[in-house]
Amino acid sequence: MKDRSVLSEDGKQNRRICERRELIMALGGGTWLTQSKVLPGSYINFVSAAKASAALSDRGTVTMPVELSWGPEDQVFTVESGDFQKNSQEIFGYAYTDERMQMMREIFSHAKTAHFYRVNSGGVKASNKFASARYSGTRGNDLKIVITKNENYAEETNKVYDVATYLGTSCVDFQQGVQEMGDLRDNSYVTFLSSASLEPTASLPLTGGTDGSTDDGGYQKYLDKIESYSFNTMGCACTEETVKALFAAFTKRMREENGVKFQTVLFRYTKADHEGVISVENGLAAAKDDASLVYWTAGAEAACEVNRSLTNVTYDGELDIDAEYTQTQLEEAIKSGKLIFHKVNDEIRLLTDINTFVSVTDEKSADFSSNQTVRVLAQIGNDIAALFNRKYLGKVPNDEAGRISLWNDIVKHHEQLQSIRAIEGFSSSNVTVEIGDTKKSVLVTDYVTPVNAMEQLYMTVIVQ
Repeated sequence: MKDRSVLSEDGKQNRRICERRELIMALGGGTWLTQSKVLPGSYINFVSAAKASAALSDRGTVTMPVELSWGPEDQVFTVESGDFQKNSQEIFGYAYTDERMQMMREIFSHAKTAHFYRVNSGGVKASNKFASARYSGTRGNDLKIVITKNENYAEETNKVYDVATYLGTSCVDFQQGVQEMGDLRDNSYVTFLSSASLEPTASLPLTGGTDGSTDDGGYQKYLDKIESYSFNTMGCACTEETVKALFAAFTKRMREENGVKFQTVLFRYTKADHEGVISVENGLAAAKDDASLVYWTAGAEAACEVNRSLTNVTYDGELDIDAEYTQTQLEEAIKSGKLIFHKVNDEIRLLTDINTFVSVTDEKSADFSSNQTVRVLAQIGNDIAALFNRKYLGKVPNDEAGRISLWNDIVKHHEQLQSIRAIEGFSSSNVTVEIGDTKKSVLVTDYVTPVNAMEQLYMTVIVQ
């Protein structure tokens, strides 16, 4: 029999651990917020080393008010480019390849994300005695309900039906073995009327759908709702001067008073004379006053990276653009702030990537007419604002350490811009962060030099 007074090595080890635990428990220990502990001991906090968290935000988001024959009313709805390709019919009522989706294809030829608003309102939903269209609009008139007897149908004992929803000639929903209307599930196209009674019908169309109308009030509702969204460009293809003036005023207010940096693409509105407004000059060959090119331009400007320019880019959309201009007309377009496309051999190219700003002052140089410059400044403004709101607002003390942290984040952000050649000549000394006029405010001074793509070559060839 073993002597119980002799401990095994494991037992000795466990005793030593227990003794150490007793010593720790007898003293103080743990984490600390203030240096106010009573018991002797070790109070240790574990924190991550401070890292700059400013990152470059992605581009590629556009927003536009659009007139539709299908889709949500009185709300902003967001569509990703992949969703448009896969689910165009469900979202807009028409297949991706349908000619009525041409403007959407123009937008998504470059844009990644789009916030839409159906600006026409007051439409009527198509309906029949079995169902009502999910949305108002004339596209609902192409819906049909087909009800047939199920293979297990029995007149006296088992009245079951198959119910199909058709859009045009395509079956978009099929439900089998339904005994009554209440058993049907609403689908992406119709809402079934539970009060109706099932009965066989070869093809009963929905009728009475209307698109509603568009007025200035609809555009104002759109602007009110889109104000809380983030996007790179806004587009409006309306040709009415009052509407264009409304959008220009909204853009100026959001940029100058609210600090939200985006650009708005309008059709022939150089009178804006502002870096936030781009004026597309070209109409279509068949209708020179057609503003359809706004869709492609808004998407392309949104997706253009901060270190790139659309100058000399080839138009890759589907529109037949009127691009017949003389050299004199092209020069005048640049001087007056018109974004213009011209013909180069068999291609249509954007002449130079500019906005409507032409009234140069001591405070605002001609550099602000370059959309590439505006993109760089917008990237800085939006990114730093987002960083401050996420990391510092109401969270970080406004002391030297807090201001150093903010300075470090801004410097890191700008170093990223410089690494992708969006700015040049930057050093950490270009940024200062100081306490503002109040204890709650900080004052940032930031010197940056945006880079622009080469546009002009001046060359002297010396022959010897």
